[in-house]
Amino acid sequence: MTLTRLDPRSPYVVDTRPLGRQPGSMRTATRVVPAPGSLAAGTSAIPEGSEIELDFRLEAVMEGVLVTGTAEARYEGECARCLDPVSHSFEASYQELFRYPEEDAYGRAEDVPDEEEGEEDYYLEGDLLDLEQVLRDATVLALPLSPLCREDCPGLCVECGVKLAEAGADHGHGERVDPRWEALRKLGGSSGDA
Repeated sequence: MTLTRLDPRSPYVVDTRPLGRQPGSMRTATRVVPAPGSLAAGTSAIPEGSEIELDFRLEAVMEGVLVTGTAEARYEGECARCLDPVSHSFEASYQELFRYPEEDAYGRAEDVPDEEEGEEDYYLEGDLLDLEQVLRDATVLALPLSPLCREDCPGLCVECGVKLAEAGADHGHGERVDPRWEALRKLGGSSGDA
């Protein structure tokens, strides 16, 4: 029996025994998992513990198990233009190959290479695979870096900071001249008087 470090009770861990190892066999699954912490990009984040719906397909291939699916979640953040709170749902897709562990001459599973050695491959641990890191990678890359409350958000006034959507079309601060050009304007005004 192969020992594993994965907890089969974890919502991210999938048991591949029903799939078998016959290339071409396939199973589909749906599950709702709690969002792990630190799923953020820019000014948007998925709140820790909120629901993420996973739809995925497991396919046995020669090298391991190919997992293809989507993750639907809701992110929260603030509008990049007006700083209002924003909350939208989004979908992230993912596809990852979980390789079978290497076996020695006696058919025993060898140790899986450490990730610190530059290996970026995912490996099955016994018949279990862990989707947490795949989920993290897919959702963080799909989060908007600068979310908007609406596509045509006018933002804030650069002079006074009021929300332009609330201020109206007639909002203004009069004719302002850059102070660096003020001396030039005075010269132009004095030559016209003479």
